[in-house]
Amino acid sequence: MTQATSTLSRREQILQALALMLEEDSGKRITTAALARQVGVSEAALYRHFPSKARMFEGLIEFIETSLFERIRRILEETPEALGRCEKIMQLVLMFAEKNPGLSRLMDGDVLTGETARLRTRMSQLFERLETQFKQILREAELREGLRPRVAVSASANLLAAFVEGRISQYVRSDFRHLPSAHWEDQWTLLGAQLLIGLATTSA
Repeated sequence: MTQATSTLSRREQILQALALMLEEDSGKRITTAALARQVGVSEAALYRHFPSKARMFEGLIEFIETSLFERIRRILEETPEALGRCEKIMQLVLMFAEKNPGLSRLMDGDVLTGETARLRTRMSQLFERLETQFKQILREAELREGLRPRVAVSASANLLAAFVEGRISQYVRSDFRHLPSAHWEDQWTLLGAQLLIGLATTSA
């Protein structure tokens, strides 16, 4: 095994251990001492791979960003209809949070309380980026399908993003009992039915 491979493996082990602690120690502040014990190394060994706990959190946030937006790109390539795109993207984010409880605490932001402000800003930017993606989809619906949002694009996109954030927050606050996927099909039926209307039905 090369030194580069060994280093990558240890970095991954540290991040996986941190994600597991976020899941199992819900509500508790994660310390580097506890994380080192979880990984089975010294605190000094942790700092050889990450200069600070903030950089460890950043590593997890980068994983969330990459995982979600690579899949969103595929959804956009494979799904031409605006409603289908919005549905699949929302379901993707909800299921990602559900399958990764520890990471959902990062997405909710509760675990970042007391941490450096740039981490909270970066996590907030992920949802802003998601909302921007919804805006783009809804704007393109007019050109692609002759449809427009029932209310303003900005309000519609904000509603979709807020729904996702809210379900993730419920999941975290309930200690992972209230699953983000619960009632999804019924709720999307309601949201989707009201989201877009044909241009021909627009009032003069």
